[in-house]
Amino acid sequence: MISTPPALVTPTGVIAAPAGLDREQWLDARRAGVGGSDIAAVLGMSKYTSPLELYLDKVGELGDVPRSPELVEAAFWGHQHEPTIASVFAERTGLGVVEGPGMLAHVERRWMLANVDRYVLDEQAQPSSLLEIKTRSAYQLDEWLLGVPDGPALQTHWYLAVTGYRHAHVAALLGGNRLIIHRVERDESLVEHLVEIVGRFWQNVLDRVPPPVDGSEATESLLGHFYKVRSGAVTVADPSEVLPLLDRRRELKAREARTDAELREVDNRLKSLAGEAEVVKTQGRTAFTWKQNGPLSTKRFTAAHPDLAQQYTHRVDALDTARLAAERPDEFRAHRARRLVVPKENTAA
Repeated sequence: MISTPPALVTPTGVIAAPAGLDREQWLDARRAGVGGSDIAAVLGMSKYTSPLELYLDKVGELGDVPRSPELVEAAFWGHQHEPTIASVFAERTGLGVVEGPGMLAHVERRWMLANVDRYVLDEQAQPSSLLEIKTRSAYQLDEWLLGVPDGPALQTHWYLAVTGYRHAHVAALLGGNRLIIHRVERDESLVEHLVEIVGRFWQNVLDRVPPPVDGSEATESLLGHFYKVRSGAVTVADPSEVLPLLDRRRELKAREARTDAELREVDNRLKSLAGEAEVVKTQGRTAFTWKQNGPLSTKRFTAAHPDLAQQYTHRVDALDTARLAAERPDEFRAHRARRLVVPKENTAA
């Protein structure tokens, strides 16, 4: 029996999963490939998700890693604002927009996935391009005025790669009161580059070859949550792996100490030049400032003005960690952060 090829809903896109799935079904569908929101992580450009975390998610081994409350809140408001932004985009551009039929996949590379926010209609009321919608902080306004920042630009190009469209629109609401709209033309060389790099990542997912542990904060956070500590457990590690890492760590710590000392010297020389002045100018412009606006030295203040210190001291609610450790040692230990400690004189060899 000859199977009927799937119907194209965009020049190169077919439906991979219908709209209206519940969250668990949608997450399962996402694990069948790589979506636009995964691209920054694949490239090691995401602040919140490392390639290792993304890999573990795709192979179903990530488990329940808590999400940042700030990210959850941002995602909530982004979702809430999406219909409004789409409506204002249509009003300001005169272009019609519609919601899509669900998750798309590339007709030839089914692991290439896209969850498009909206489709933009042409004069015949037919989908002809896509609209990517973002909600961002006002602090990012200057960056958005120059164009679409790298992360959203890569995501948008991934959607162009999946759908086959020649251009896309990106509408970003900055600070809740400034809408920035950009048109993104398809860059074929960038599309090919993305498909090649992401394709290698996906092949490693299929082959169960995890990416290396990197130096990102996202990986640091992941490792802090991933391993459940077994009290007193000992791992006997291969010296050929451990010792070079320890040597490298000592080298970097020594370099860090030298850099800190050199930086302190530079700062001290600048402070000496400032003397009693708060502002130092050169060539008619402010070069640097040394103002008395830092944190209060409570020790010096208390020593100099004990009566005032007593007057402005008040009690605050605080967790009694000593009592918690004594009465609930298991719960106390379960929520303690793990610290990496390397002896100054390593004798592992």
